[in-house]
Amino acid sequence: MTDEKKAVSLNEISVKEAQVKEAPVNDAPVKETKQVKEKRLKKSSKKSLRTMQKTRKRHIVREGVRIVKYGTRGFSRNIWLSSAATVVMAITLIILFITIVASVILTNTAEMMKDKIDITIYFKPNTTAELLDEMKATISEDENIKSVDVSSSEQEYEKFLAENQTSDDILNILDEDMKKMMIDKMQATMRIKVYDVDNLDSIKKIVEEDETFAEYTDEDKLPTYDVNRAEIATITSWARIARTGGIILAVVFLVISILIIFSTIRMAIFSRREEIYMMKLVGADKGFIRGPFLVEAEICGIIAGIIAGTVSYFGFKFLSPKLAGYGIDVSQINAILESNKLILVFLVFIAAGVVIGRVSARLAVSKYLHKT
Repeated sequence: MTDEKKAVSLNEISVKEAQVKEAPVNDAPVKETKQVKEKRLKKSSKKSLRTMQKTRKRHIVREGVRIVKYGTRGFSRNIWLSSAATVVMAITLIILFITIVASVILTNTAEMMKDKIDITIYFKPNTTAELLDEMKATISEDENIKSVDVSSSEQEYEKFLAENQTSDDILNILDEDMKKMMIDKMQATMRIKVYDVDNLDSIKKIVEEDETFAEYTDEDKLPTYDVNRAEIATITSWARIARTGGIILAVVFLVISILIIFSTIRMAIFSRREEIYMMKLVGADKGFIRGPFLVEAEICGIIAGIIAGTVSYFGFKFLSPKLAGYGIDVSQINAILESNKLILVFLVFIAAGVVIGRVSARLAVSKYLHKT
């Protein structure tokens, strides 16, 4: 029985081996292995790329922190030169502010005076309201006319009483006979406001050539075409001078501040030339070498912007009531400084200081790196 069982087992093994030999070759497991391998490689490459990107970001952040640290240390190391550069830069920014403010308030003052000016045309006493309305309609057709108001002799008399109602001496002598005499002598008027006080030729032409105007215009009192024109011309010229002179002063101080910052950075470079040489030996790029000096100049610009903004704000708030007392229009600047735009004004000061400092420092460092 034992021999028979062994024979059966051998036969089963030989049958299974024959089935295995006869079975077709299946390449599927090999293909699956390649696909898995490709997926694994893709995942690995993506993971490596993400790791490299994270490492690069950490490296950029670490390098930026070091640049800021070295720049802050350089600013404190050259505190006297840095302070001088900061003061000159602050003066430059204040002059720029004064230039802009002077130009704006003088231009606004000239425009305000233009708005207040009216041309007065005087007519013969007792000119009727119908004739005044007719002449008003005629002159209102001109494109330069903003508004026209007419007043008869009686209305002018009422205005006279209103203006002198506190004067008892005048009111006591104004009886009916005096009233009639004053009305008979008082001219009717036409007061005209225009858009452009420098262009009155068309209005003059109507007044001189229209038959009704020519007949009823009072020959003893001429139209007030040129009243306050000299004052407006003076203020306009002041605005022009303030703008031009301010720009010249600002450019001069801008050049001075750039030269001082340039010299400050050059001296800082000279005092740290051995450090820069060691940085180059260990493979530091130009951006890393340039960075601390740019940060140092930008710190000067930020401090100068804050100082200039503070001085300009309180200086203008102190002077604005005095300027308004002389009839100078400071309303627009006051509105800006008393609103949320004040933060924007300070940001502009700081940004201007940073730009001036960065440009100056970049010129100095680029010149040194170009030589070396």
